[in-house]
Amino acid sequence: MLRGSEARDRATFIDLLASPEVHTYLGGPRPRDELDRELPEVPERWPGSFVVELDGTMIGQILLRRATGQRRPAAAGKADLGYLFLPRAWGFGYAAEACTAALDWFDGVLPGEPVVLATQSANTGSMRLAAKLGFTEVERFHAWDAEQWLGVRSPVTPSA
Repeated sequence: MLRGSEARDRATFIDLLASPEVHTYLGGPRPRDELDRELPEVPERWPGSFVVELDGTMIGQILLRRATGQRRPAAAGKADLGYLFLPRAWGFGYAAEACTAALDWFDGVLPGEPVVLATQSANTGSMRLAAKLGFTEVERFHAWDAEQWLGVRSPVTPSA
């Protein structure tokens, strides 16, 4: 289930952001004490930010936000899909299901808008997920000491 974040999710957000496994391809984890000081009572509460819930418990997060030109000019101004899942939730298809639901929501809110996704090319799980979600390669580039992959999902055109 996708929903907005709540105060009860704060500890899981800290677990996600402090996890070395989750951040293997994302520049490394953040220190727990720093996250505990900086995260608001209800983290990431804005349109396009979803908590992924399974059996009443947060297992991940989906983000859809506008990409900036600082990352890659080809992505600037487009919606950017991001996701984080606790390692215990990996390998069950939850990311594919949750990302599909978030993209369906996005298509309903902003029909005809393309979506981009960037990941390290070494992140085979994210590369498989990008292909499953219909993203196609736009470019590869070097950033954060690794090769990055940028894909785009063509807009879903509304039926008349």
